[in-house]
Amino acid sequence: MATSRVVEVDGRELKLTNLDKVLYPEAGFTKGEMVDYYARVAAAMVPHLSGRAVTLRRFPEGVDDLDSAFFEKRCPKHRPTWVKTTNVRAGPHAGNIDFCVCDSLPTLIWMAQLAAIELHPSLSLGRAPARPTVLAFDLDPGPPADVVDCCHVALRLRDMFGHFGVQSFPKTSGSKGMQVYVPLNRKDVDYDVTKPFAKAIAQLLEKQTPEKVVSKMKKVEREGKVFVDWSQNHRSKTTIAAYSLRARARPTCSTPLRWEEVETCADSGDGSPLVFEAGDVLERVEQQGDLFAPVLELEQELPEL
Repeated sequence: MATSRVVEVDGRELKLTNLDKVLYPEAGFTKGEMVDYYARVAAAMVPHLSGRAVTLRRFPEGVDDLDSAFFEKRCPKHRPTWVKTTNVRAGPHAGNIDFCVCDSLPTLIWMAQLAAIELHPSLSLGRAPARPTVLAFDLDPGPPADVVDCCHVALRLRDMFGHFGVQSFPKTSGSKGMQVYVPLNRKDVDYDVTKPFAKAIAQLLEKQTPEKVVSKMKKVEREGKVFVDWSQNHRSKTTIAAYSLRARARPTCSTPLRWEEVETCADSGDGSPLVFEAGDVLERVEQQGDLFAPVLELEQELPEL
């Protein structure tokens, strides 16, 4: 592959550079391969980014060079005129800033050109920043706990909500844990509702099995347990996007799962089948479509606690 070239994507002209640069040294995975992955997964991925403030995590020198990596909330001033933005509150100190919005294939390719390996969207749409479209649980295992332990907790969450007729959807984090999303897509809910609700569920799980689950933020308490991170349910927080690559040793992705896969992992005690690299994800999407599609449209009410 040529090291740089100008391409036309859906009528937008883009200059792609350093395509032969290796971003994942262990895997020999190049920037060109990253751009290709995002181009091919875009049909499934873009709907989960569209309309949302997206924080970019950029790795200009690859995943091994953390000194050069950085999070970018403010959409770069040198962006093409067709890249949309949304002005939302970035936090108590940063105030309101213009975040990038990824609502098209050309925008996703442009983000990949910036070596934005990881894309972290808000749980809300930019037009309604105080209203999350989902309730999210981020399951983070403290070694020696692992993704198998996360699967057990995820299944408890599924059954807990399922008891009230509320559906939930799992995905890997692409790192060592996983997430469970409960779609809401309602106008009568805000973070003042979802955050304490998520915290109460996390505390309940901890109370039931204190040897397996922790709901407190302190890292010293997490060893051998699954931390149920409820704090992601906040207007200033972001969570890794479905289908985003992760900056790990190999090009793993945050991958939507079927609950049967979570059950198999929990039963077998083997988490390795839940590690998906870019090529695996493209095969899954081709065969199964977007397993996370219901998260975008399913309207549900939170049960009474």
